[in-house]
Amino acid sequence: MYSPDSESRRQARLRCVMVAGSGLAALRAGQACTELEMAWHGGGEQGDALVAHAQRLGCDALHPGEATPQQQRRLARACDRAGLVFIGPREPLIAAMCDDDASRQLMREAGLPLGEPSPHVPRLHLPVLADSRGQALALVEHEWLLDDFAMAPSERLTPEQRAYLGQLAVQGTRAMGLVGLATLSFTLADNRLGFVTMRPGLTGYEGLAEVLSGLDLAVEQIRLVMGERLRRPRVGHMGHGPGRPGQARWHLLAPARGQLGGGPGVRLDRPAMVGPDARARLLVWGRDGAEAGRRESRALAEWYGDKTPGAASCAEI
Repeated sequence: MYSPDSESRRQARLRCVMVAGSGLAALRAGQACTELEMAWHGGGEQGDALVAHAQRLGCDALHPGEATPQQQRRLARACDRAGLVFIGPREPLIAAMCDDDASRQLMREAGLPLGEPSPHVPRLHLPVLADSRGQALALVEHEWLLDDFAMAPSERLTPEQRAYLGQLAVQGTRAMGLVGLATLSFTLADNRLGFVTMRPGLTGYEGLAEVLSGLDLAVEQIRLVMGERLRRPRVGHMGHGPGRPGQARWHLLAPARGQLGGGPGVRLDRPAMVGPDARARLLVWGRDGAEAGRRESRALAEWYGDKTPGAASCAEI
């Protein structure tokens, strides 16, 4: 496991970060750097070329953005060779996350039940934060209901199952020695939970847990990798927190024909570029499903100019 050693002390002095990727894939990481008063640059290169670009700009760290586990592994190796801090798990742990059989074996050794991946079995995704002192925190699980629609928390779990899911995730990440942020995925088959896979860092779905917990997961990821302590979520002003999560809904939006007016419980992450491929991420939340659904229907109607394919069915899920 990590410990507060010379590497952590070096990370605490970070001043400039290179963020991999572009558009929405880099936006949240860049915002987190700004929040922590770090300069940052976005880079579209890959692997060694991106690390070389970071060095030319005087960066002392690299953030993988929403890169895949395989891409993160290559970046972590390149950072190690170049002497840059990699804002993510240790390379051996990323390597295990790149291999489902390896990660499942580690979780089996940690005492977690395993599930069998199947397109016909519901899959739940749970982000977990962990610090270098062995403390870990499971946030709120989400479920992909469509390719462009996700919801948190899942309506399939009882409160007892949700608590058990969190216990499993914390148990597994502690055993693996995670420091930072990862998302664990579990199947729910015949009312039984089973671990199937794990992904390091940001995935693009963090907003679902953020609005229900009050924690900025992109900021927390950097803090934890820098060696700082885990922070616990506060109960929000709407009354939701670890014991009462409320509901949040996530949409990947096609280019707009109308405008989005915002308002309570509505957040839009939109890339700077425009064009047919400029997708945006809509996040709505409320104290319960009914309130979240009303805000979702209004936001989609505004975005699509009152033409909302699929909006009614999503609101009724």
